[in-house]
Amino acid sequence: MLVLLESLAFYRNVRVGLVAGAIVAVSLYAVRTLELLGPVIDTRDYPLFGPDVWFLLLAFVLAATFALLVAVALTVAEAVRGARDASGKIRE
Repeated sequence: MLVLLESLAFYRNVRVGLVAGAIVAVSLYAVRTLELLGPVIDTRDYPLFGPDVWFLLLAFVLAATFALLVAVALTVAEAVRGARDASGKIRE
């Protein structure tokens, strides 16, 4: 199993996904909290915490989801590339 993960460059893909997810989440959190696109009309109550904490939690969920999506997409692309290389070697 470890050889399969290494051949698909899974660990590199996870690192790339984590960086991409963090960049997306931090940028969207900054846009929301720093009001870069203008002020946000706050018409709802946020239980237990203020809106900044809730959006920080949402940013974490977004980062994790985006990181997983990028890692899976890169791993699938690597698997397709490996399958094409293997089928090309079989034909030769």
